[in-house]
Amino acid sequence: MIRNILNRCTNCEISALKTPYNGRPSLGTSLFGPSRRRASEMLFLVALLFSVQTSEAVIRGDLNCTSYNGTAFVYSNAATICQNTLSENSCNALYPTAPAGGPLPAPGNDIARPTNCYTTTTATPAPINNDMKNTAIKNCPRTCGYCCQTPSYSCANAQYPSMNCATITNSQCLDPNWRSIIAANCPAACGLCNTGGCVDAVVDCANDISICNSVGLQSFVNTYCQRTCGRCASTTKASSLSSSTCTSYIANSSPNCVSWAANGFCSNSFYTLAQRKAYCATSCRIC
Repeated sequence: MIRNILNRCTNCEISALKTPYNGRPSLGTSLFGPSRRRASEMLFLVALLFSVQTSEAVIRGDLNCTSYNGTAFVYSNAATICQNTLSENSCNALYPTAPAGGPLPAPGNDIARPTNCYTTTTATPAPINNDMKNTAIKNCPRTCGYCCQTPSYSCANAQYPSMNCATITNSQCLDPNWRSIIAANCPAACGLCNTGGCVDAVVDCANDISICNSVGLQSFVNTYCQRTCGRCASTTKASSLSSSTCTSYIANSSPNCVSWAANGFCSNSFYTLAQRKAYCATSCRIC
């Protein structure tokens, strides 16, 4: 848009210089005529646009769920990974942006949170009102960029995870091949805190709990609906996969451990903890 305005300003100057006066180009006309005034107005609009952009608010007051990118504090992926408890319309009404309809917190941006997500004042930096913040976390965490502080996302990951928790993607969080592994190692990355590592590999299991007692589906539910159907083994818990005093791991005895770990071997309750340790202690981070 700014480029279009500049082009229009340039065209104004060119046309002004070409404007004839009594059959001759007149410098006086180009400097003080209507075309020149239009060009000046356009340049003023450009300056105004730049002043609006540079005065845009940034994250202040509460830096939770943010990270520093070398230049500014921006929202992390965990800031908006969850869903609001209330409807989007309700959250937008409760926590309006300034100006109205402006952008909301999103990974990588530094847009200021709606003020009443965490405070009642307009001071800079504004003091945090814990009651207002807790209400925002409970009802509209996504709108306010507080997902990382909800109970499902605010736990510690395993001390010695078998994967890099920081690189987990949203698609992995929903992938049946990854959910159990992530729950045991990096629960905070996917909102799987307080599950003890016991999760449904298929996220829709709870929509129809009758499958838990279906004779023809027992193999399926034992593998993919362990939480809903109560089929979790204690060995899937993250606490059993590592020790608080562990400083080193026994070497893998199989050359296939890396691929096995990627496919869920380390958290698969079909194998005992002793078996996993005997074969892939290092890849599974088992002391």
